[in-house]
Amino acid sequence: MSRRLRLVVEYDGTDFSGWQRQPTERTVQGVLEDAIRAMTGETVFVRGAGRTDAGVHADGQVCSLDLEADNIPTHGILRGLNSILPADVALIEVAEAAPDFDARFSARGKVYRYTVWAHLVRSPRRARDAWHVRHPVDVEAIRAAAPLLVGEHDFRAFRAADCDRRTTRRIVRRLDVDRQGALLTLEVEATAFLKNMVRILVGTLVDVGRGRIGPEAIPHMLETGDRAAGGMTAPAHGLTLLRVIY
Repeated sequence: MSRRLRLVVEYDGTDFSGWQRQPTERTVQGVLEDAIRAMTGETVFVRGAGRTDAGVHADGQVCSLDLEADNIPTHGILRGLNSILPADVALIEVAEAAPDFDARFSARGKVYRYTVWAHLVRSPRRARDAWHVRHPVDVEAIRAAAPLLVGEHDFRAFRAADCDRRTTRRIVRRLDVDRQGALLTLEVEATAFLKNMVRILVGTLVDVGRGRIGPEAIPHMLETGDRAAGGMTAPAHGLTLLRVIY
């Protein structure tokens, strides 16, 4: 009888073509499945809580999988796989899970953090995980506009054109804005997210902070679904999946 495992994974998404396995591209799912096969000889399907895009990072991606091998304790799986996995991905935790646990469908929410380096001069140390915005950003304007996005809304104006979700209503539980010197972070918690939703939220809020659009654009987008009224889709490399809520 197989056992179901729950994995917590951290990765630097810079050199990955996203989460989902692709035949000719390097992906997080593909690397994990290959490492498990190398260690156990089993071909498994690793389901992630979210399919992060190319360039997106994770501090706490959660995965589930079924493994036939019952003679390897969870700490042995953790150590063994981390000895095989490349430097830009690691298991933080491995635990036994209930048979009906599903990393994606059991989730009740996710938390993402977006990082902006708001400074005239680029930061080499932040180049892989922060969006460099050279123009002045009014953080107080962003803080004033952020609550307009909190609550249950139709976020169809805040999704990628190829988003395949059947419903576009989502509940944003909180959207926190913090600035420490040139480092601006936006942390978003929601029940679920549409494709590119956080990146479009951030791009729109940063444009509010730069004075390119007014805060009234946000309720207009929520009411009409007018994507053109918002800001750009912020670059993928500034986004990190912090944790999944169950």
